[in-house]
Amino acid sequence: MLEKNKLPSQIQRAAAPEWDPLKIGMGWTPKDLDVPQILIESTYGDSHPGSAHLNKLVEAARKGIMDAGGYGARYYCTDMCDGISQGTDGINYSLASREMIANMIEIHANATPFDGGVFISSCDKGLPGNLIGMARVNIPSIMVTGGTMKAGPEMLTLDELGHYSAEYARGQIDGERLTWAKHNACPSCGACSFIGTASTLQIMAEALGLTLPGSALLPATSPDLEDYAYAAGKRSVELAREGLTCHDIVTKESFENAIRVHAAISGSTNAVMHIPAIAHEYGIELTGDDFDRLHRKALYLLDVRPTGRWPAEVFYYAGGVPAIMEEIKPYLHLNCMTVTGRTLGENLEALEQNGFYEKCQNWLDDFNERNQVHLTKEDIIHSIDRPLGTEGSIAILKGNLAPEGAVIKHTACPKELQTAILRARPFDSEEECLDAVLHHKVEKGEAVFIRYEGPKGSGMPEMFYTSQAISSDPELGRSIALITDGRFSGASTGPVIGHCSPEAQTGGPIALVEKDDLIEINVPKRRLAIVGVKGEKKTPEEMDRILEERRRNWQPKPLRYKSGVLRMFAEHAASPMEGAYLKY
Repeated sequence: MLEKNKLPSQIQRAAAPEWDPLKIGMGWTPKDLDVPQILIESTYGDSHPGSAHLNKLVEAARKGIMDAGGYGARYYCTDMCDGISQGTDGINYSLASREMIANMIEIHANATPFDGGVFISSCDKGLPGNLIGMARVNIPSIMVTGGTMKAGPEMLTLDELGHYSAEYARGQIDGERLTWAKHNACPSCGACSFIGTASTLQIMAEALGLTLPGSALLPATSPDLEDYAYAAGKRSVELAREGLTCHDIVTKESFENAIRVHAAISGSTNAVMHIPAIAHEYGIELTGDDFDRLHRKALYLLDVRPTGRWPAEVFYYAGGVPAIMEEIKPYLHLNCMTVTGRTLGENLEALEQNGFYEKCQNWLDDFNERNQVHLTKEDIIHSIDRPLGTEGSIAILKGNLAPEGAVIKHTACPKELQTAILRARPFDSEEECLDAVLHHKVEKGEAVFIRYEGPKGSGMPEMFYTSQAISSDPELGRSIALITDGRFSGASTGPVIGHCSPEAQTGGPIALVEKDDLIEINVPKRRLAIVGVKGEKKTPEEMDRILEERRRNWQPKPLRYKSGVLRMFAEHAASPMEGAYLKY
């Protein structure tokens, strides 16, 4: 237990005579200055439904801090919304925003030393940005996740909008039906109600041991969420007094637990980029190979969209992260420390004893009654004896096309395209490719490429609209594949391969692909390779010579952004398979 005069805030206070008057000037009392100072960092703002409700969690956490004898200072770094930015150049800022959020947290926490922190976020870049920031500042900290939105009528969720939009573009539905979907897909605040990147990262935060047990991905409208925020606030003061930091909690084994949970939930492929970036801040090397190793023979259990049937709202009703962990318990490191001060195994035992699962069942009963369905917990989270799959959910493919790797969510990919040889059809922009897909200018048996969309190329935006246009097309969805050095939305399904590394902008092999090259995709063998030219197969040695000749004639494209954040990101971003963090 840290003595009062050893708290970082009090050490700084003693060194800076301006400390007291400046804080008193914003309404603090001398008594407030004497207690543990807790940073409350959130992505609250009117940016999207995942952040618009977070201030009530900020206030709940602040009350918990004060009731525990601390004082909470509210700091904000609002995140952006990938969904609102889709289809525009705004999406290019998405991945870079993760780094900027982490940078602002570093500034907030270190410019004015704090004794502890509560970090509150919900969504795609806000959550990993906060998790990176937490690790970087390494003060006693706890994460509060902002929960999930409810499903709309007909259990409509936002991931289905891509299908509606593609069907409208093809004339399969009218404008009235598209408008209905637009106006009903987001009926409440919270992260989008499917296991996209936002939901995945909320679950990862709990799996790493950085949230209170059982708190990830609650319905955002639930009063339980504010109770968890209040309890997190109280716990942050205890952590500050104990001096227990993130680096005391998170280990390589914690990350292995998170990746095993990722396999069980069929988590977003973007986690393959975010988790290594977070691990980097802990001094832990984590690569796509770790994901591949831990996903092999892993049990896939969660029947929730986009790869399953149900909205993410029901995840908590089935027992949430603890229920997933109970099913895969034999594969977890149960001795990992958590923010409770107890081990993961001890937390799971406590939840079973304190009525957590009975409470979840009551929520599920209410959901069934409201929606006139009859879901059981086992319909949502399958048992270890009845898994949905036994090979995890993602694979890392390598070969002469992706020497550093590329990622595919094979649980969302048709079986016939998991072992295939296709003809290459390269595009240097998503707009051009999307037009070709929507108007059937591509043919069966083609591997469609979108390149120069990696971190250094354009900021690594999502190729969401193109992936949805392909997967929603009954003909193309089972006959072509999409390969890119960009990334995909957590909502993406279908035959899509992303993060192809090295990226085109740095001269990676994806930049050298020409029309009608033969592309081999072999998920069981983890292979992604160029195996022929103009429809004719070549030996590996012949392909090496051909690619080397093409490389000599290749010229890099001028950097797309000449100044600002995206210029900095292009100059310093690591490879997608390393985590695309800023590398100096």
